[in-house]
Amino acid sequence: IAFMVLGAINFATHFLAWRSRNVRCYYLDAEARAGVTLVAVSCVAIAAYLYGTGTYDSYWSALRHGSFNLVSVALDCGYASVDYAQWPILAPLFMLFLSCITVSSGSTGSGIKMVRTLILFKQGFRELHKLLHPNAAERVKLGAAPVPNKVVFSILGFIFLYFISVVLVTLTLIASGMDLTHALSAALACINNVGPGLGVIGPAGNYAALTDFQKWVCIFAMLLGRLEIMSVLVIFTRSFWRK
Repeated sequence: IAFMVLGAINFATHFLAWRSRNVRCYYLDAEARAGVTLVAVSCVAIAAYLYGTGTYDSYWSALRHGSFNLVSVALDCGYASVDYAQWPILAPLFMLFLSCITVSSGSTGSGIKMVRTLILFKQGFRELHKLLHPNAAERVKLGAAPVPNKVVFSILGFIFLYFISVVLVTLTLIASGMDLTHALSAALACINNVGPGLGVIGPAGNYAALTDFQKWVCIFAMLLGRLEIMSVLVIFTRSFWRK
């Protein structure tokens, strides 16, 4: 679990901490702080949920199994110690949705990344504040650093394309014969490069049961996620092919 968390933190932050010989660099990194806090709180909450639903006899067993598998899925590592697809459906779905946002930029993970999530969250509150105070001049800040508006708009565009990609991949897999739960889990698992999803593609199974067409759809989704969507989709624009 510790090394999976380290892999999900920006490697530039690791370098700064190593060069300065000061672990305070991790605390000063707003993205790492938010990601680790979200994972820690989620582990405690999932353990309580698994224990409360009777999945495990003791809270500590629920915490051990829940933490390992949640961290693995949320941080796009692909490991599993149990077949979490047999847990109450809320737990594995929550883990898959965490995989969309939890990892840091410049890390080993994929998905939207925590820095974009934080900026989008702050942008949402800025828009709410502007509804109450239309003339207020308020800037989005990440930590103490202001974020330029062009960066905010770029992130809005990226997240829109990300969710559209998830929806289109899910609908394509449904059209090919998969049910909604399997299709959605496959879309999230492939775009976020998680690995296992739910059902036949869960931790106790693999993607061998998919048809050739479904495998190609998942391959394309994995490329979208690993290359950050924009790098792939720009190939399909007319201006890219103009001399």
